[in-house]
Amino acid sequence: MGAWRPEEDYNKLIMVQVIRKDNESIGAMLRRFSKRVQLSRAVARVRSRRFYAPLKSDYTKKKEALRRVAWEQEMIKSRKLGKAE
Repeated sequence: MGAWRPEEDYNKLIMVQVIRKDNESIGAMLRRFSKRVQLSRAVARVRSRRFYAPLKSDYTKKKEALRRVAWEQEMIKSRKLGKAE
């Protein structure tokens, strides 16, 4: 067994199961279920993936930077001509 890697856990489906005990209220069972879900870290894992944005390549970053520079030069030119504020 090697070192732990986070991508191993992302692909696993986590099942949390709670069976109602004798004379246990629904509220108590729900609290036990909530505690198990928290301990399984399933909700935290899903929330961390919710706003995941993949890293941009160097080529994409350079292309965006060149587009910004071109736009800024165009704005300076149009301001001089009185077309933009």
